[in-house]
Amino acid sequence: MGEMSYRRLGASGLVVSVVGIGCNNFGRKLDAAGTKAVVDAAIDAGITLFDTADIYGTPHGASEQLLGEALQAHKRDDIVIATKFGMDMEGVNGADFSARGGRRYIARAVEASLRRLRTDHIDLYQLHTPDPATPIDETLAALDDLVRAGKVRYLGNSNFTGWQIADAAWTARTRNLTPFVSAQNQYSLLHRDVEAEVIPACERFGLGFLPFFPLDSGLLTGKYRRGQAAPEGTRMAQDRYESWLASAPWDTIEAIEAYAAKRGRTMLDVAIGGLAARVGVTSVIAGATTPDQVRANAAAGSWKPTADDRTALDEVLAPIGL
Repeated sequence: MGEMSYRRLGASGLVVSVVGIGCNNFGRKLDAAGTKAVVDAAIDAGITLFDTADIYGTPHGASEQLLGEALQAHKRDDIVIATKFGMDMEGVNGADFSARGGRRYIARAVEASLRRLRTDHIDLYQLHTPDPATPIDETLAALDDLVRAGKVRYLGNSNFTGWQIADAAWTARTRNLTPFVSAQNQYSLLHRDVEAEVIPACERFGLGFLPFFPLDSGLLTGKYRRGQAAPEGTRMAQDRYESWLASAPWDTIEAIEAYAAKRGRTMLDVAIGGLAARVGVTSVIAGATTPDQVRANAAAGSWKPTADDRTALDEVLAPIGL
């Protein structure tokens, strides 16, 4: 397995592994023992970035709680904990009648996350989704207070549009508030909408980009085939996914597979390593339910495509457009 690489998150001083672990399976598909196995394997593979959210897990908060427990056996300073706030916690963080980007709600949400994570600080605290009910300057001012208090080190956003990234950057700059240093949106070789405006905005304002769903629900792992039923035990084996699988962009998937085979690479290598090499991307966040998946994702991130490889991949992807 190749060595893990590390990059600065945007223009900030926060350094993260090129492959991160998405923790949305913790407290849902994985219990405490399963979570610990994945976390231990990730740290062994050189992964430092663990991305969760207060809403992950059943009940909400379970992912943060299990991640916090699993990290107790490791050195806190070697780990980058990223979590999110701002989606409907259904009362888990207390009464939810406040706007979720508002000062009152944020003050409560961060304390709840710190408690569940069993830590005194969060390395990257991200607004999970824009809050149209709250002015961005109120959200940034509340988050700036958390940074100054030492409860949060860096700030990020998730599911923002390009103009919202620009607006937040301008607001932070003109009001002398801590800016967002990262943006997290869906991005894969099959879903490239963010290349139109979001990634250019990140580049212009110094944000690192963190793709989630890089494997597109497994379509970019090679385990599904055109016209064939999903293998037993896979997520897509359920009847409700049958039409979704049938309508997948098979021409592009098969072109990516051929591209990978020509280079002696797996589809996973191209899905993760190829995405990590695209403009603006800092770390590719991939979920995992087993230590083997963790090791495979980490190994895929060690593939560094040449300039020719990147050009050829662009040609393969060109028919998708944006």
